[in-house]
Amino acid sequence: MSEIKKNILSTLAYFDLFNYPLTLDEILLYFPVKCETGDFEYALRSLVTERLIYHFDKFYTLKNDYFLIERRVKGNTKAAGMIITARKVSELLIRFPYVRGIAISGSLSKNFADENSDIDLFIITAKNKLWIARTIMHCFKKLTFLVNRQHYFCMNYYIDEQELQIREKNMYTAIEVATLIPLHGDTVFEQFYLANAWSREYLPNKCLRLSTAKSLKKSFLKRFSEALFNNRLGESVDTMLMKITAQRWLRKLQMKKQNARGIVMCLDTGKHYAKPDPRNFQDKLIVKYQNRVSQLLERGESSVAH
Repeated sequence: MSEIKKNILSTLAYFDLFNYPLTLDEILLYFPVKCETGDFEYALRSLVTERLIYHFDKFYTLKNDYFLIERRVKGNTKAAGMIITARKVSELLIRFPYVRGIAISGSLSKNFADENSDIDLFIITAKNKLWIARTIMHCFKKLTFLVNRQHYFCMNYYIDEQELQIREKNMYTAIEVATLIPLHGDTVFEQFYLANAWSREYLPNKCLRLSTAKSLKKSFLKRFSEALFNNRLGESVDTMLMKITAQRWLRKLQMKKQNARGIVMCLDTGKHYAKPDPRNFQDKLIVKYQNRVSQLLERGESSVAH
């Protein structure tokens, strides 16, 4: 089997884990290497002929199931409406102290949503003020439960300007970086993408979406509230809030407390980041992906042999 065919199968395999078919252009965007369009299209047609992948309308998938196409089209339509809502939410959140950048992340950043989808947000804060910003924002989120709007404010990944590079470097994080939809903070996201240029090793054909971000504007209230903690007291408060939050989440982990989706709640914390523990989902997903690719390549080689 040719390398182009192997790479097509591995690209589809990743999104197959989420039951998400891809168009020809999308396969090229997430392709792990650069290649000639003609060679790529020939390999794609050959895989369809060999029934190693399936072609419905403009989509390609590893499963012979048209329901996946209907699911994707419906999910894309719902996502369009939720992205509009996310933009409105970001207009509010960017006003909070020390928030320097906001982007849509998760499934919504891949233009998909269903009835269980939340608005996942990726937040960049000022240097050494992540925990002050996060605490204030999550106190606000508690109020959203009163009006059943908490799923609009899933601020589940924070980093600060001190440490913009994502620590874990793999296919999963590369795709998460590349598919972010920046809403606010054009300057800080430019720095973020420079710090994460390593993602191009995984996705050399994917352009990063900086043009969607608005420039940061600080209101008088935001400047005033930040001035209160731009001192040694602020540094101490930020560190204290980090320790309190880490201890609280450790207790949740020890009690095996689960979220609404039945997943054990776990937060990875540090002075410059707060994020879902990669061992809880990311690592398991990568292993599952690698196993899926191995199965596909074995099947493909077997098909060639016969």
